[in-house]
Amino acid sequence: MIETITLPNLDEVWQETMNWKPNDRQKELFNGLYREILIGNQETNLTRITEKQDFWEKHLWDSLIVFKNIETIAGKNPKIKAIDIGTGAGFPGIPVAIAHPSWKVKLLDATRKKIYFLQSLIEKLGLKNLKTLIGRVEEIGREKIHREAYNIALIRAVGKPSVCAEYALPLLEIGGFAILYRGNWSVEETDSLNVVVSQLGGKIALVEAFETPLTNSIRHCIYLEKISSTPSKFPRGVGIPSHQPL
Repeated sequence: MIETITLPNLDEVWQETMNWKPNDRQKELFNGLYREILIGNQETNLTRITEKQDFWEKHLWDSLIVFKNIETIAGKNPKIKAIDIGTGAGFPGIPVAIAHPSWKVKLLDATRKKIYFLQSLIEKLGLKNLKTLIGRVEEIGREKIHREAYNIALIRAVGKPSVCAEYALPLLEIGGFAILYRGNWSVEETDSLNVVVSQLGGKIALVEAFETPLTNSIRHCIYLEKISSTPSKFPRGVGIPSHQPL
């Protein structure tokens, strides 16, 4: 009966928390995404978050709340190129692509099985602004076609903040933003991350706290702005950033 399952209609919550709500087509796509994830989960371990309200809050709302102040992040540029690093089951990249159909979003992951699933999902949902990319970010970040090629880099549940920064900043053009999705956050973490980010050609532009609307959990979003070219030695080789963080 998966085909008949739909997500709760929470237009008021979208409006109150983000001053935005999905149109009918976007709701249809969110429901299709949910159904395809449930189907895919039967064969591949995509996510443990499958209950309707949990999925809405922890995968959809959580993916999009970081764009509440979108003009602060991206100005009024409608032709954003974004990359979702370590996308896994497609979060936050797929909800971002649905909410911003004029953007071009790339989903990067090193696990072929997940990328093959995402390719099939993208085709089924007819999402023309989404593409997939298989590879390790340490290698992708050194390729000319990808280095300094994106306006926005999204990175969620991938590793330590310093590791996320080393993965993301080489992919950004100057003036671009890396968006780190975190849970709890402290002043000490901001101080230590500042030291790392400055080595990579960036600065911490904003640390913003959010409270999830259904379960009142704390979320933080760290916005890193690229202000100068990242030195060519970054990112370091495969496995080094995670095993020897800056």
